[in-house]
Amino acid sequence: MRHATSHRHVLAAAALTAAALLAAPGPAAAAAAPSSLRPVAILSAERLATADLVAAAKWGTDSPIDDPAREQQVLDSVAAQAEQIGADPDEARRIFRDQIEANKIVQRGLHRWWTVHPEQAPTTKPDLNVVRQKINRINTELVQALAVSTPQRAAPSCRPELALAVLQVHRDTHPDPLHTVALARSLTSVCES
Repeated sequence: MRHATSHRHVLAAAALTAAALLAAPGPAAAAAAPSSLRPVAILSAERLATADLVAAAKWGTDSPIDDPAREQQVLDSVAAQAEQIGADPDEARRIFRDQIEANKIVQRGLHRWWTVHPEQAPTTKPDLNVVRQKINRINTELVQALAVSTPQRAAPSCRPELALAVLQVHRDTHPDPLHTVALARSLTSVCES
């Protein structure tokens, strides 16, 4: 799918992402300071990258993109992890619901693309259990990053700081429009205000 996207579309998606994240008020000067929100954005992008592997593992099988049992396992696990480190388990559930929905945006987008362009569909299937181990590791790191960033996520400057972190991740990883939109979706509930 990356081959079919233009640089203009990527820039437009990045601009829309930044605009959406910047929609809430906050001091612009705070966005220039180093932020504990950057690890949250990096880990969200890393988690989102696993969607390609999950999509490939499910492609051409009876495995649905929506997997309520697996989603509940993830939500229960991150809530328990949050509680163990003194973070808010309900907040962890809310943020990870967004992470899961973002992952499904990518999976659905790739499945649609592969249906229209079967020559670009994966020819091998990753082991979903191995991919889930990677997702679980990222989830643990993300719960910890969210706990560390609690004060910044509650601050009025959260949205501009998060937007800057997303733009830095975008600059470093060069995601296509599908992944850019999904990254914005994955971070919807990170800021408390």
